[in-house]
Amino acid sequence: MAIYLNIMADVKTEIADCAADMDRHLDRLLGPAGPNGPGLAPERLVAAMRHGTLNGGKRLRPLLVRQSAAIFGLSPNATLCASAAVELVHCYSLIHDDLPAMDDDDTRRGKPSVHVAFDQATAILAGDALLTLAFHVLAKSDCHDDAGIRTALVLELAAGAGAGGMAGGQMRDLEGENKSLAEPDITTMQAMKTGALIRASVRMGALLGGATAEELSALTAYGEAAGRAFQIADDILDETATPQRMGKATGKDAARKKPTLVARIGMDTAKRRLGENVHNAISALTLFSTGADGLRATARYFATREF
Repeated sequence: MAIYLNIMADVKTEIADCAADMDRHLDRLLGPAGPNGPGLAPERLVAAMRHGTLNGGKRLRPLLVRQSAAIFGLSPNATLCASAAVELVHCYSLIHDDLPAMDDDDTRRGKPSVHVAFDQATAILAGDALLTLAFHVLAKSDCHDDAGIRTALVLELAAGAGAGGMAGGQMRDLEGENKSLAEPDITTMQAMKTGALIRASVRMGALLGGATAEELSALTAYGEAAGRAFQIADDILDETATPQRMGKATGKDAARKKPTLVARIGMDTAKRRLGENVHNAISALTLFSTGADGLRATARYFATREF
């Protein structure tokens, strides 16, 4: 038990360190010299982008990029650009998910959602601009010296975020509100909506590190299982946690009859599935030694997190 508690304490420290690094980097990216192009970015748009990004997130997806790359000896600094790109995509998705036409949430991370703090049109544009900025960050030479690696990172993130990944998963989620989805359909929807970006995060770290095909396959299996665990834990928390703890409204999945595994198979079975997926994620890392301990601890954290 003492060893387990130490592991959890270590991963929480690592989460805090990664979040601090990421917040500083995102602050620079969204500073006066950041999101400009041929023209000067409107102040209101940049303010909305900053509101939706610099608002206390745990930065778990950047952490996965960092931990995956660490297996291959890369320093956290070497992953900053790729990690930031993943987080920019994640933040864009949250801004759009909160819109009245989507999940209709007025709070995010304990603060007003972007469409509440500003307006719906500005929220849409802020999300669009963050998504675009993510690929700008990946394409720049300071992301990686090798243009081939940068291209691979762009392709990986695009696949995870697009119609066959996160955006498509959100579409399936919306469709599920109007019909009863079977368990395999819910699993597919969640693997796309939430799991695809987690999978991409792990794979991007591996791509940065020059993983072999065998190593990339193992880390992909980890990312997929960890993504399933994360979403099941999120569904459980929506049923059990308070809005104050979560920083957003809870109980809305049931109210809107959203297709979740908790609703389909029950709380007890969902908790068993959570444990199974954590086990599967950790088992996928047998190829690696202690260099993958960060990923192992994060998978366990997904199952025990309280918000």
